[in-house]
Amino acid sequence: MIHISKALRGEIDALKTQMSELQILVRSIVTSQSSVEFPVQPIAPQVLYKDEQNFSASSGNVYYAGQYQANGQLLRWEPKDKQLEQLLQISTEKSSKILSALGSKLRLDIIIAILNESLTGAEMVEKLNMGTTGQLYHHLKALNGANLIEQDKSGRYTVPDHRKLPLLLLLSAAADMLDTSDYLDMVQVRESPGTYMGNANAEGYDANLLLWAVVENSILEHAAGYTTEVHLFLHQDGSATVSDNGRGIPIQAFQNSNPSHVQTVLTDIHRFRNEAPYQVPGAEQGISIAVVNALTMSLTVEVQREGYVYRQQYKHGIPQTDLLTVGITSLTGTSITFKPDPELFRQGFNRNEIQQQIEKLAVSYPSLIICLHRHTFS
Repeated sequence: MIHISKALRGEIDALKTQMSELQILVRSIVTSQSSVEFPVQPIAPQVLYKDEQNFSASSGNVYYAGQYQANGQLLRWEPKDKQLEQLLQISTEKSSKILSALGSKLRLDIIIAILNESLTGAEMVEKLNMGTTGQLYHHLKALNGANLIEQDKSGRYTVPDHRKLPLLLLLSAAADMLDTSDYLDMVQVRESPGTYMGNANAEGYDANLLLWAVVENSILEHAAGYTTEVHLFLHQDGSATVSDNGRGIPIQAFQNSNPSHVQTVLTDIHRFRNEAPYQVPGAEQGISIAVVNALTMSLTVEVQREGYVYRQQYKHGIPQTDLLTVGITSLTGTSITFKPDPELFRQGFNRNEIQQQIEKLAVSYPSLIICLHRHTFS
């Protein structure tokens, strides 16, 4: 039999008490609150390793290799590398000609199509839904002249083996920079706001229109049978928040897409161009959430969905953070806080007009609660 001293028994009892208290504390954190803040953790962050100690401005290499299987053949390329100095001293005149030769959607469609399988001209016309062969052969001639494609004796077009890896590397690099296309679209929106906002007055464009474009998404959620409440907050720094209790913007990425669904909704101008819910009289295009994002100084989206709280911040429509998991919740909904760009919206929000519009919406949607709250600190 093991004898435990009175002092040791006291220490064990004290330890048991502390463990019980710790269990109670953990359980209360998990269950007692609907939303709990956690240390911010990005979802699947892309990490770029930096070695500050061994950095040399004049040194560097790009390593690459590849494997390609199509048309019943398997190609492997041994690992290669390019010196950084070599890449940075490359002839920009010749490089621009190469990129220009590929800078057509139809030419890229042709290359991608015959990378998958060799095709005749007639098969390409059908596969690419071109209708006629005249335009096709114009591009085939240019690509063939650049030695980017070739035609065999049977009349089928293929990509030469020695060109496949470089083309695949170009496509890989383009895939890494697809988001820049969205950001360029954002710049175009900012350069032509009247396309979406209609005519400006002496004070610029009407900031209330951005607010109603965001509210319209909540109204659509209500029409679908989900949102029952929409809350509007006007902040003292000139920003506004629209918060609803709908399903929350989906988190998962679209098929064949890297960014989250949230980021796509907030940055892809063209994907939802025909579905933009809010149309300003006299404007050419409707205002989607992505357009609102492009025309703001800053925007923060917070989504409550599937037991978690997600948050992402933007500036001039450009993501400043990944989509971050910032808490847990039993609620659902979307909250968007945005500050209109003062260069375009010099007058800010008009509270009286907003209240009048809310009263009209109450008549159109009697089962939807829409509340305008007093000015709050941001």
